[in-house]
Amino acid sequence: MTSDEDARAGETAGLSEASLDERHAEKMAKKKAARDRIMATKSGDKGLIIVHTGAGKGKSSSAFGMIVRCVAHGFPCAVVQFIKGAWDTGERRLLTGHFGDLCQFHAMGEGFTWETQDRARDIAAAQAAWAASLEMIADLDLNLVILDELNIALRYDYLDLAAVISALAGRPADKHICVTGRNAKPELIEIADVVTEMSLVRHPFDQDFKAQRGIDF
Repeated sequence: MTSDEDARAGETAGLSEASLDERHAEKMAKKKAARDRIMATKSGDKGLIIVHTGAGKGKSSSAFGMIVRCVAHGFPCAVVQFIKGAWDTGERRLLTGHFGDLCQFHAMGEGFTWETQDRARDIAAAQAAWAASLEMIADLDLNLVILDELNIALRYDYLDLAAVISALAGRPADKHICVTGRNAKPELIEIADVVTEMSLVRHPFDQDFKAQRGIDF
């Protein structure tokens, strides 16, 4: 135990359950009052740029969690996939098969760069996906747009970074955009409202397990 933990343990030693409950209630009341003061300073809703990056697993999975929330609230949304278009993913089956009226799904990638082995083809696919993305960003009816693995296209310079940053920054005021993929560009991080870096602690691929249906796709 740390010295602080020792001190707290000493303060509560010998107290009755009723006394412990009273101390806990007082502590939580103080926390709630502090939290209420913080919340009073917050403004209303605004469209966010959300970036999920890093070497760890869960970037796209987290983004699709937000898509499910939008669908559950009846908010129109869209997904544009820059890399995984050829994959038969669970999220694609679910959203196109059951929620196509609320979620537009554009799977436009052709797989990882080492699979296509054709830079010109990869660039053309990325540019087609970006053209679709611009339409989704401009669509005032859409609450959230996921640009899945856009960071990969930017990393390999398949798209003009300045043009992408300008379009994202100039989005409609209430439009949420989530960008996923490793190695997010500093310029994107600079304009983002939320940036989460998924750190890698352990991954089954390093233990000789391939991607598994229902977990990875």
